[in-house]
This record gives sequence, C-alpha cells and structure tokens, in this order.
Amino acid sequence: MNATPPATHSTPTSGAAATPVLVMGAGSIGGWLGGRLQAAGAAVHFVGRPRMLDALRRAGLTLTDLDGGCLQLPAAALRLHDRVPPGLAPGLVLLCVKSGATAAAAAELAAALPPGTPVLSMQNGLGNAPAAQAAAPGLRVLPGMVPFNVAELGPGRLHRGTTGQLAAQDDPALRAWQPLFTRAGLPLALHADLAPVQWGKLLLNLNNAVNALSGQPLRAQLLDRDLRACTAALIDEALGLLARAGIRPAALSPLPPRWLPAVLRLPTPLFRLLAARMLRIDAQARSSMADDLALGRPTEVDAIQGEVLRLAARLGTTAPRNTRIAALVRAWTQRPRPLDGAALRAALGV
Repeated sequence: MNATPPATHSTPTSGAAATPVLVMGAGSIGGWLGGRLQAAGAAVHFVGRPRMLDALRRAGLTLTDLDGGCLQLPAAALRLHDRVPPGLAPGLVLLCVKSGATAAAAAELAAALPPGTPVLSMQNGLGNAPAAQAAAPGLRVLPGMVPFNVAELGPGRLHRGTTGQLAAQDDPALRAWQPLFTRAGLPLALHADLAPVQWGKLLLNLNNAVNALSGQPLRAQLLDRDLRACTAALIDEALGLLARAGIRPAALSPLPPRWLPAVLRLPTPLFRLLAARMLRIDAQARSSMADDLALGRPTEVDAIQGEVLRLAARLGTTAPRNTRIAALVRAWTQRPRPLDGAALRAALGV
C-alpha cells in the first residue's frame, strides 16, 4: 500500500460550500452524493460517462428515498463534464467510479488537479483507495464507505432504498467538510482505522451477487429463505477467514457480524421478527451488481468476492463458495437467466 502524501492542498473552513466539489463518476452513488451536496449549497462538478450525462442533460437530477423525500435539480443547474475541467481546483474529490475504472480515473485526476488535493474513495471493497493512490501519488487519497443502496430508476432518477451513515478515514482534510455533509443529510463519521468498517460492509455486500443472480428486488430476495441460505454460506466462509487473519469486522447492521449467518438461516417468520431493522428496505431497492448485469456492464464482483478470495490466498487456503458465485456472475452474459433459491443453493453446494 502506497503511503499517503502530506496534505498540501488547502481545505475549507466554515465556507466549505464555496469551494468546488468534484464528483468523479456521476453514476448512482456519485449522482446521489453530489446532488445532495449541491442542494446543501456546494458548487459540485460531475464527471461521468455519456449515458448518464445525456440523461442528466435531458431530465435533470431527481433524488428520492425510502422515507418519501424528493429533491430535484434542473438540468440547467448541473455542472456536467465528460472529463475533469481544466483549471478546476476542487477542495474535495469524491471518487465514485466502478472499481475497474479506478486506476484510469485516478490518473486523470492526477494530471489535472493540484498536488495534495484530497480524494475520498466512496467505492466498494478495500482495494480502491490504495489503487487510486498508486495511480495518483501526488494526490491525497482516503478510503470511505457508503452503507446505503442507490438504484437508478430512470433517466436522471436515483433512489436511495436503504439507510446508513457514511464513513471515512479520519483526516484533517475531511474534518472541515463534515458540516456540509451534515447539512446535506449525509452525516460523515470519521474513523481512526476504517478497515474494520470496510470489512463489515463487505460482509453485507456478499449478498450483492445473490441478489443479482436471483433477479429479484432486494427486499423480496431477503424474504426468500433459500436465497438467504446462500448469503449465509458466503458470509460464514468469509467470517472463518477473517477470524484466521485476526480481523474483527465492524457491525454495520443491527446484528453483530458473527450472528448474521444464523439469523439469515432462520425460518422467514422468525427472520422477519428478528431482522425487522435489516428489512427496512423499500420494494424498489436492488444491488448495484443487479443493475450492472441488467445493463450488460462489468460488475464489481472482483472488488467484493475477490477480496475474500485474496484473503484466502494470503492465508494459504481457498474460499470455494465465494469462488463459485463469482464464476456464476462472470458467466451471466452466456446464461442471462435468473436463478431461484433452489438452483443457487445447488450451484453453491449449500
């Protein structure tokens, strides 16, 4: 892991909103975070792919959530770019591209931005911040974590279907931005060591592949006992590896991580009762991996299941169930048909 360079870029004080924020990757997460920050008064610039930029230019940005909130930003109010604007000196960059695009996006940032610019990686897995730092050694890359699910429901329409608090590695470059995040309804918790939080999120994200392969909305999938048994097996396998490695994941759900497999395996009426807060998900929520499969895009299975496989390799062992489900996700383009709970259990040997 590359050492983080010293913070040489100036950071905002009470006037954070006057300092530009750059969202590198204006997809579901980037659009949601950037839209909320802009509504709170920040000057946000969005860099994205043509499909999303075209939708935002036509329809503007509409943000909804499971609490009934609705925020609309007209197209004319959005600062949209296909590349980092020349001469822009943002006080903060939110790196929100898919994991496979991390190195290229970081290199583009490094070529365009002043040294020491803080870059907060709001991406899945544990490897994106180190990869971005290696590709942009002059910038200050910090790991972050987004706990909630955001789905793209239509052109320029993003919907948060679950809850949770943003988290990041504690750093002076981020502390001055916390009031703005709070005003935006995105309170940002800073941690001296983010790795346990990232592992806690990754354990929950092991369900993304199950959700994607099932073809069901997230809440419906979690109410299917067979599909929950698949997720339980994946988490069990990962927990065994984490214990061997001496890693204690943080709890990001109401349940301690070690309880998750047993609760997931309960009969559905008991699961509904004990996991009521976990099921605070609206009917529209689905995993980002499900969106990727539906749109024929590369998935982030290597940033999620891949972390478990790399940990297993470091320990000199294997993770057969996470290996198998990763292979099923990669083979989706050859067999784009959902798997029901029985079929997925058989495929995983659960």
